Amino acid sequence: MSGAVEMNSNNKRPREQHSSAPCPTMRLKVKGQDGVDVFFTIKRDTMLRKLLVTYCKKLNHEYKTMEFLYNGERILEGQSPDDLGMEDGDEIDATLHQIRGGVFGDILLRKL
Repeated sequence: MSGAVEMNSNNKRPREQHSSAPCPTMRLKVKGQDGVDVFFTIKRDTMLRKLLVTYCKKLNHEYKTMEFLYNGERILEGQSPDDLGMEDGDEIDATLHQIRGGVFGDILLRKL
């Protein structure tokens, strides 16, 4: 039965069972471009910046050199999983931020 309350053995503290409300925490995976997956458990209303900074520290990356994407869109520092409509088990892509277009971009810039 959805939303049922069950009493414990002391009949003092009610405990919810099968709540229809979403769980306050969720598990997210951050997948690096090197294929390394790091899993985090985070509250739905926590700013994702905290998770992303922790990811960088674990893998010895500088936060400002990284770019994080969810469903192809860049994650902004002030966003939470709820803001992005994330669900338990979703994946964030972590890539090294690229300033220029690579070798061909450098060649074009030298000719100018």
